[in-house]
Amino acid sequence: MTPLPNIALVVGASRGVGAAIARRLLKNPSTRVYCAARQGEHAPGIRSLVNEFGDRAIPLSMNLERADTIETAIAAIKQQDDQLDWVINTVGLLHDGLLQPERRLADVDPGNVLRVFTVNSVGPLLLVRYVADLLPRQTPCVVATLSARVGSISDNRLGGWYSYRASKAAQNMLTNTMSIELRRRYKKIRCVALHPGTVATDLSEPFRGGVAKEQLFDADTSAQHLTNVLENLNDEDNGKFFAWDGQEIHW
Repeated sequence: MTPLPNIALVVGASRGVGAAIARRLLKNPSTRVYCAARQGEHAPGIRSLVNEFGDRAIPLSMNLERADTIETAIAAIKQQDDQLDWVINTVGLLHDGLLQPERRLADVDPGNVLRVFTVNSVGPLLLVRYVADLLPRQTPCVVATLSARVGSISDNRLGGWYSYRASKAAQNMLTNTMSIELRRRYKKIRCVALHPGTVATDLSEPFRGGVAKEQLFDADTSAQHLTNVLENLNDEDNGKFFAWDGQEIHW
């Protein structure tokens, strides 16, 4: 089991699953949460958390497409705290305006591929690079990132979505690789990738027409599922990939 954090960082806390996870953690009266998003304190979702939970919700500006903002945000945390118990990244890029998941090879655009990899793979890697020395060495801690089942190479049956699939497969490899290094220093770390299922957010909206009602989760339900998974992790779960229901997914 993994105790709820005293201090957590949630990246992507301005809306959707990220905001719901931050809110769920903040309902524990002894928890403070650094709430990171591109707009920082100006993001409506983060303003709502601050209004609801006061100074236990701490706004941060961070853009996973810009390494300098990640480093600056973590430096700001270090000015106030010397430890983070949970670090959760919920940011992901599937579509954005003209950037859409590819249905065929002819749709592949090199600029879009690089941007998707920057957000889904490189950004989460740099986040852990800068935050690692804030993790506790002897007590249970969590480093979790939202991945996707389509990033499982062994589970790929439909093809397509080249950039997203590959960036999530890369994210999974990076998570697994980080877990090996981090375990050498942090004896009780749980560094994991999480598949949230299909959540009713902007990311999934264009692609969830065929999803059964009972398999489509609102953000609050998804946050409950994911935090339950994290709370039930143990030392042996470090470096694994879990679905929202706690079932392990093959890489």
